[in-house]
Amino acid sequence: MSRKGAAKLRGRLRGWIAGFAAGLAVLCASASVQAQTPVRLSLDGRWEGTAAPFAVAMEKGYFKAEGLDVTIEPSAGPREALTRVTVENFEAGIADVNGLARLLHDKPETGAIAVMMLHDRPSYAIVGRKSRGISKDLASLQEKTFGAPQADAAFAMWPVFRMVNAIDESSMKFENVGMAVREPMLAQGEVDAVFGAATTSYINLKSRGVPVEDIVTLLMSEHGVEAYGSAVVVSKKFAQEKPEAVKGLLRAILRGFKDTAKDPEGSVETILVRNDLARKDVELERLRMALDQNILTPWVKENGIGGIDQERFAKSLDQMAAALDYKTKPKAEDLFTDAFLPPADERKIAP
Repeated sequence: MSRKGAAKLRGRLRGWIAGFAAGLAVLCASASVQAQTPVRLSLDGRWEGTAAPFAVAMEKGYFKAEGLDVTIEPSAGPREALTRVTVENFEAGIADVNGLARLLHDKPETGAIAVMMLHDRPSYAIVGRKSRGISKDLASLQEKTFGAPQADAAFAMWPVFRMVNAIDESSMKFENVGMAVREPMLAQGEVDAVFGAATTSYINLKSRGVPVEDIVTLLMSEHGVEAYGSAVVVSKKFAQEKPEAVKGLLRAILRGFKDTAKDPEGSVETILVRNDLARKDVELERLRMALDQNILTPWVKENGIGGIDQERFAKSLDQMAAALDYKTKPKAEDLFTDAFLPPADERKIAP
């Protein structure tokens, strides 16, 4: 064969090989897409600073790297997120673990379980104004009017807070207000204080122009309430049928939290592209507040995010059972499992 013929043959071979490789890549990509496990995950609120870890995990492809096709949807609050997992066939959600306890008490057949604790210290708070007579002294709550949304997780914990602090509520007035008007009513002086997450009520009041020195935040965790807060909750069906997908979901979320803790300011950018009304300074402060107060607690820094202190968890359930007059106390094993979590050493987060 002539040199010219050999060159042509080599050219054809290279073309065939390149074409074969391209076809193989397409097939592999197609197989990869087909192998992606669909997961619907509900947030416990809107796209705000506190949701940054989930947006980061989405933006950086952490879910896809675990073979998951994750769709994240905002919600009206923790109660809706829990309803989506237990009723509307969402595979996962961010929900209040104490709300799950109450739901399991009322409906033992509820098919959901918490698999990763996010808020080692809950954000439940009573937020009021000094100009309305509220102070750090719990006695200042007497004879006051409160904005108390029935669907709010903090107000749901009021019976526990009241019990452990021996508060007489007979002179107090509670108004069932909508979540959206809670802070505006306090800002306008229509109520003296509100129940809510500190990261919501404090930040929203401040962003509305209420002077910081006029805002009083009473964190329930600083007044004897042992409860945990938000957790990743999954349907038991999802956990039973696709345990590896649950493990992958938690690994991806963990990576999102690690990145967010290292770079809160950069992480908030992922929220701004998902919420046109969000302001970077507000959401960054909200995120940093959650990291400092609720997520990166001393216990989490030592033991890693996601797990629980069994003794404290038992105490929190004792408090709930006593304050809410449960017929039967919720069992820890029915509410939470660490079976899907990465090893503790991998769950330690360095801010």
